[in-house]
Amino acid sequence: MSAIYILVLISIAVAGMFLGAFIWSIKDNQYEDNKGAAMRILHED
Repeated sequence: MSAIYILVLISIAVAGMFLGAFIWSIKDNQYEDNKGAAMRILHED
């Protein structure tokens, strides 16, 4: 039964890390330019 508690705590910790990474990427403006890379690949300079 104690193994279940350990696994639940580990899964909550991993989910928290993924949530932290997601919030960090939003604050770092990684989702700001949605069409830029798609348009750059189509047009040559």
